[in-house]
Amino acid sequence: MVLMVWAGLAAGVAYGSEEAIRKGIQARFPDLAVESISKTPFSGIYEVVLGGRIVYTDEKVSFIFVGNLIDARGTAEKDLTRERSAQLTVQTLRKSLHLAFKRVHGNGKRTLYTFEDPNCPWCKKLHGELAKVKDVTVYTFLFPILSQDSVDKSRAIWCAKDRARAWDEVMTRGTAPQNDGKCDTPIEKNVEMGQRFGIRGTPAIFFADGRQVSGFVPADQIEQALASVGSR
Repeated sequence: MVLMVWAGLAAGVAYGSEEAIRKGIQARFPDLAVESISKTPFSGIYEVVLGGRIVYTDEKVSFIFVGNLIDARGTAEKDLTRERSAQLTVQTLRKSLHLAFKRVHGNGKRTLYTFEDPNCPWCKKLHGELAKVKDVTVYTFLFPILSQDSVDKSRAIWCAKDRARAWDEVMTRGTAPQNDGKCDTPIEKNVEMGQRFGIRGTPAIFFADGRQVSGFVPADQIEQALASVGSR
């Protein structure tokens, strides 16, 4: 669903504060967290991040809609929802680095985030391509969705003394670490976060501007995308 908004949108009367909107939303969706409320560029329309999803409402919470808010006031349409979603994605990833292990190539000044399954053949192919990319820090979130064996290997990787090396062994040789995988792992949180991002398969790649790419990407295309983002 896409809602087109034009400059002629009528200005409304403010009936309540953002706190009143929060209470109104929470009353209708008691099982979902109201994470933030903010004004949009359009009078009377508010953005609400509800359970990780962006929705919109008015000052009286008399309607709630889900879809992309498009700013059509200029010569080029601007998808405000997509831009905001990318911002929220980056914020979440940066707050969740403790749930990932990292590999630094060169000076590591650029950033890349991946969600991967240790049994995913395309992840193994991506592993070889990422090795070709210079000056990047790669944060990998274990995202075992293919099988119970994927879960077991992910636990063993996380419980290894050197997670990055353990990952490399699995990706290049198919050799999992020899441990019982009984340490505390972030796997459940990673799966929950991936579902929130709408990840349906692996690998999933995120760039520092929040852009998401699903599936295998060759090194040259990764390099092009990183160059367009710059150092973030």
